[in-house]
Amino acid sequence: MVLEMASGAPVYNLDCWMVGIEASRALLAAAAAEADLILVEGAMGLYDGEPSTADLAATFGLPVVVVIDANAMAQTFGAVAKGLKEYRPVPFAGVIANRVAGSQHALMLAESLPPDIELVAALSETTNSIPERHLGLVQAVELTGLPVILDELANLLDESGYTRPPPPVAFADATGCTPERLLQRYRVAVARDAAFSFLYRANLDCLAAMGAELLFFSPLADEPVPPADALYLPGGYPELHAGRLAGNSSWLTSMQAFAETNRPVLAECGGMMVLFDTLTARDGAEHQMAGLLPGKVVMSRRLAAIGLQSLALPEGELRRGYNSALGNVELEDRGFVWRSFISLSALFDRSESRLEGPAYRAYCCRCRDSRERHHPRC
Repeated sequence: MVLEMASGAPVYNLDCWMVGIEASRALLAAAAAEADLILVEGAMGLYDGEPSTADLAATFGLPVVVVIDANAMAQTFGAVAKGLKEYRPVPFAGVIANRVAGSQHALMLAESLPPDIELVAALSETTNSIPERHLGLVQAVELTGLPVILDELANLLDESGYTRPPPPVAFADATGCTPERLLQRYRVAVARDAAFSFLYRANLDCLAAMGAELLFFSPLADEPVPPADALYLPGGYPELHAGRLAGNSSWLTSMQAFAETNRPVLAECGGMMVLFDTLTARDGAEHQMAGLLPGKVVMSRRLAAIGLQSLALPEGELRRGYNSALGNVELEDRGFVWRSFISLSALFDRSESRLEGPAYRAYCCRCRDSRERHHPRC
């Protein structure tokens, strides 16, 4: 979201394993046809995870510029840069020194680098910075002063002498797959506000391409679920707004009424948290939620899970997703039937609803069907 505001352009995920190589290639080709510069933000460190940011760069020939925190660092800066460049073959295009104390410090850092590594920019600390919270940065929509911060960062780049763009990359023409319009004439209600904001543009594009009509509503504004054939609750930060959500009777009542009709509910991460009986925030306060799933969610101050995950379904298909959570679920057995759905189109297959007792389809992955088999490193 910060990248979208900074660039003024739509932002999509690239990932060799979950999105897939061919789909990522198509996204890059489409972006290259419209833009002069493509900025790809790496996740975590350059070599962290399998596949890593380095794998993505190597697969598509993307030049890598590494940002290194140079605060209180001298010649070790050069050693770190050299190690990152030589750890594995990647299209290394230089380094950016962050939190530099001044011009003399910047000169010292530049002199520590081997001749084949360029110091692209040396950035001093800013007056303002983007605040952090659990699971990442504070969301762009919550930061009224973000344009000022972005302008300040842009000025720092200008002052550092950053003028030369990285070497050009040629992307082969590629087109993404066009999904069948299996959701034609179906309406999907989508929660969207500060509590349910982890909405990936590719997911919404996919639903629209399949023919669905998207109806957005705000649980924080106590808007009821609009008339729809399915309900989509994306992830976000419901724990930060748990008190307000618990007091919004219109949306809670409409959620319960929607579920009683046995229409499908698709819930991701934070969206799934509000389906349980209660949600205990990080301050220990317990809040009543929708009560559609038996049990309670308790937030913690340590990660409960993180990483890429996959699930092989009995039908032979593979589902892939990413899990990053600070909450634990304490389940209760009240005779509920737990099921996972097979695909988006299965949401609307009424033949799957022949079950005794309430049935809810819980889904923790992003809305993408991965049938390709890839080496762990792309």
